[in-house]
Formats: sequence, structure tokens, C-alpha cells
Amino acid sequence: MLCTVVVTKEDDTYIAKDVATSVVDQGDTIEEAIGNLKEALELYYEDNTMTGNNNVFYTTTLEVSV
Repeated sequence: MLCTVVVTKEDDTYIAKDVATSVVDQGDTIEEAIGNLKEALELYYEDNTMTGNNNVFYTTTLEVSV
């Protein structure tokens, strides 16, 4: 499964967030934050597969006038 992830930096910590599920994790480096998020998402999907919650998500772009 491919996930769309946004990584931001807050102070000295990197925050990784999955766009579809809003699952979030953090780390001292980008790689660590993404690795931690991967583990969290695996647990998230394992739990939701067992409960039958298999939502489909769509991602698109949007142009906003500035």
C-alpha cells in the first residue's frame, strides 16, 4: 500500500503525518519520523482490517487564487 505522507519540522523534531488517515508520528530526523510512522500505520491498518474498516481514499490537487 502506498501512503501520502507530509513531513514538517517543529523545533528540533520532525513530524510525519499520513494524509488519508491522519496517523502521526515523530522523530529526530526525517528518516526516523517516516520509519516511526510506517510502524504506526502498519498497526493502524492491522487493527482496522480486523474490525472491517477498509475505507477507500482519494488524493487530488486544488488550485487556489492568491
